[in-house]
Amino acid sequence: MAQVQELKVETRTGTGKGPAFQARQKGLIPGVVYGGTAAPENVSIDGHALWLHVGAGHFLTTLFMLDIGGRKTRVLPRDVQLDPVSDFPVHVDFMRLEEGATVRLDIPVRFKGQETSPGLKKGGVLNIVRHEIGLICPAETIPNTIDVDVSGLDINESIHIASLTLPEGVKPVIRGRNFTICSVVAPTSVREELRAAAAATTETPAAAAPAAAPAAAPAAAPAKK
Repeated sequence: MAQVQELKVETRTGTGKGPAFQARQKGLIPGVVYGGTAAPENVSIDGHALWLHVGAGHFLTTLFMLDIGGRKTRVLPRDVQLDPVSDFPVHVDFMRLEEGATVRLDIPVRFKGQETSPGLKKGGVLNIVRHEIGLICPAETIPNTIDVDVSGLDINESIHIASLTLPEGVKPVIRGRNFTICSVVAPTSVREELRAAAAATTETPAAAAPAAAPAAAPAAAPAKK
């Protein structure tokens, strides 16, 4: 399950471009905390600390416990804006997660067991259909990743969502359809050989049919005497 990260923030009084620019000049990143029963709060976060969390990966699926002037608030990042040149964070949105809250997230898929997959050993290729899975998760059981074991897959075999064991209370966003996560397919050379063989089989009956006998030549006219 996702571990809760601590992050200290400060209350921000000013709003708009001017105060936000002044905050960035001091190394602080403006943000907002919203959701739940409380009113939205404008906050400032240490830019370097935020940059480290964003750079660590999976930022938008990481739970944080914000320390807002000594008051603890559990949140989940919902958006982070990056500078188009430096990729440094310039603004962040946090959503409060109260007791019993659920949230929709796109959780990354991690594949394992490739080294023992029969299909891959034969030269097959792992065809990844979904790099992420949309899930509805209780705040207490948000997974970091969904692990998919492909060690038993042979060529032309697939893994679907119904065969995965999800954490307790976690459900896929897409319901009523057993969608594919990945499959092992034959390499291109093998597929081309199979297509060529199929084409040859189709053409064989026509080629095997006996050719029609040539028409008889007309009889020569009798010689004149």
